[in-house]
Amino acid sequence: MTGFADLPNEIPNTLETKFASASAGKVFVAVGILQLIEQGKIKFDDTLGELLDLELNNIDRDVTVRQLLVHTSGVPDYFDESIMNEYEDLWIDYPNYKIRHNSDLLPLFINKPMMYPKGEKFQYNNSGYVLLAMIIEKVSGMYFDQYLQTNIFDVCGMKSTGYYELDKLPSKCANNYIYCADTNDFRTNIFSVDVKGTGAGGAFITVKDITGFWINLLEGRLISKELVSKMLSKQSGDGIDTEEGYYGYGVWIIDNPKGRDFAYFQGCDPGVSFISEYNPNNGMISVLVSNYGDNVWKEMRKIRQIFYK
Repeated sequence: MTGFADLPNEIPNTLETKFASASAGKVFVAVGILQLIEQGKIKFDDTLGELLDLELNNIDRDVTVRQLLVHTSGVPDYFDESIMNEYEDLWIDYPNYKIRHNSDLLPLFINKPMMYPKGEKFQYNNSGYVLLAMIIEKVSGMYFDQYLQTNIFDVCGMKSTGYYELDKLPSKCANNYIYCADTNDFRTNIFSVDVKGTGAGGAFITVKDITGFWINLLEGRLISKELVSKMLSKQSGDGIDTEEGYYGYGVWIIDNPKGRDFAYFQGCDPGVSFISEYNPNNGMISVLVSNYGDNVWKEMRKIRQIFYK
């Protein structure tokens, strides 16, 4: 554990430090949805039109829960990573401090057309997971982060994980820093990301909590082991990028011809980088996180080369 949680005051990162994890939070939303499916409260084939009381405009009402889960929905993505490079560009005209609930993101995509017909192809989609979080809220009657707290974090003993507001952070949270080449110093990301996380991501986690999440998930304490097996298997994607791989439910899947496939979830925001991977062949869980936007993927490659043989 290296680096500073608070750079000017030189407060070091520790195992107790709460780190932002960006899109990694999609895995929690996926598990929440799978719990509701197992309980019979919703079905994979239920549609947006059936589940949400929203004026969907040009968004296809027949997009299914499963299509949202596996990024084949085609719903307009408020941050389309295929054409946008900088997440903080979202907030030039729409202040990030307005984003405190999933519904606060609707103005960024609800009036846009479908990107492609539902089910046509895989394309990673942030809006899809915002809509899934809204489905959790509608079905459970709780804000999605409260639902996740009760049904995932508390069950797993993840005492330091939660969705915190940047202007109201609890103790032991790391600041996230963006390097500024022109001044050769750092600025924080407080104007660069949603002020509070949504279904698309934004949970604060600790390394120990993520390890606990994997263990409880794999032991069937969150959803049945049968459904865990489906969650951690290929559901969509083409695998053309062998390192990125395929997609399961809320996790990425790397094809492993020599054994069982690897599963990981990841996140990247200005000043934030995160990856956590499970290797079922040796039971190894890896968690890499940086509050300086470092290249955790490069380090994960090293772990695979050394420990996966």
